[in-house]
Amino acid sequence: MDRLWNRNYCKVMTANFTLFFAFYVLTPLLPLYLSEHFGATKDVIGLVLSGYTITALLFRPFSGYVVDSFPRKTVLMIAFGAFAIFFAGYLAASTLLLFTIVRTLHGGPFGALTVANSTAAIDVLPSSRRTEGIGYYGLSNNLAMAIAPTIGIFIYQLTDSFEFLFWLALIVACLGWLVDATVQLNHGDWLPSVLRSRGTVVPVPVIHKLSWDRFFLVRGWLIGVNMVAFGFSFGVLSNYLAIYGKEVMGIMGGTGTYFMLCSVGLILSRLQGGKALRNGRVTHNAAEGMVISLIGYTLFILMPTLYELSLINYSLSIAIGYYGSALLIGLGNGHMWPAFQNMTINVASNNRRGTANSTILISWDIGMGLGILVGGVVSEIMGYAAAFWTVVLVNASGVACFFLATKAFFLKRNLNETVR
Repeated sequence: MDRLWNRNYCKVMTANFTLFFAFYVLTPLLPLYLSEHFGATKDVIGLVLSGYTITALLFRPFSGYVVDSFPRKTVLMIAFGAFAIFFAGYLAASTLLLFTIVRTLHGGPFGALTVANSTAAIDVLPSSRRTEGIGYYGLSNNLAMAIAPTIGIFIYQLTDSFEFLFWLALIVACLGWLVDATVQLNHGDWLPSVLRSRGTVVPVPVIHKLSWDRFFLVRGWLIGVNMVAFGFSFGVLSNYLAIYGKEVMGIMGGTGTYFMLCSVGLILSRLQGGKALRNGRVTHNAAEGMVISLIGYTLFILMPTLYELSLINYSLSIAIGYYGSALLIGLGNGHMWPAFQNMTINVASNNRRGTANSTILISWDIGMGLGILVGGVVSEIMGYAAAFWTVVLVNASGVACFFLATKAFFLKRNLNETVR
């Protein structure tokens, strides 16, 4: 059997870890930073933070086209370098307007980098282990999600300094750039035509005709629509968890623990779901993950509501509703994400891998952006409880969409007979 854990695959995973560590070490604390440092209101916080996701969304389609049309190593290096440099902008932003501009522009290289790095991971995987490898690839950002928020919150409580966190994110991102610089990519397996001379693969320049399908995978549009619902749910959760825990549930230091439990669930589900992905059971993994996540989101808001109605005690509400939901949401997303990514890739031809990756990430970004924006507006008007009930309704709609339409849509367009 072909080797899964080859040197280049491990390097790409390591770089992916640094990318998401730099991202997640700041994510749960930025709402507090904007509130305490600039005096921003809830709706303004949602508007500022959604700018990052919106810009990433705008860059995703072009990123897929560029990754498929130009040397991927060059694209990867430029995107990672720009991503790292923008962290210095947070240090220089002295007003809310400047911070908003830097944060919004930062989403561009982030959007391009996540497409380029995940496509590089697919390139360095042996074709016989690709479905399984895509699932394991997510372990790197899951591990970052487990460690980074906890470290970030610990450092903030210890130093009371956001400046230190911005420096940490900058340094870690630069280390990731150095790791990716040593990755060797061979594009011979995805180019539509090659010249072979004495055993050497020489790429033949290809002129790509511009069309909508070069920027968004039209063949996978419903899979993308389905993913929007799940991105919306996590967008509200990840960005308003710290404030919700502090203001509504009275939990001062639980955000780091929440993200760690969520990541434990993500890691466990990736490991447990590896066998199913290896056997090509992607729709099974997707269905299992969506249902588990929906239960988690429902418990997250239901248990505190029952406490407010005096139907259960506070300890039970915290144990099951807050921390228990973290594990369930992590388990669910860990099954769902690689399954949806595999479904998108398997309805695309080999020379559309970058476009397929950008499509699934575009869909997630649309959902995240809408979640951050809508969550901020709803919480300002009706409170955080209403915002999280909106999460449950949107997530349930996504689950219903999959069982009623998306599963059959994928099976009809699937180009890989070993995947079902």
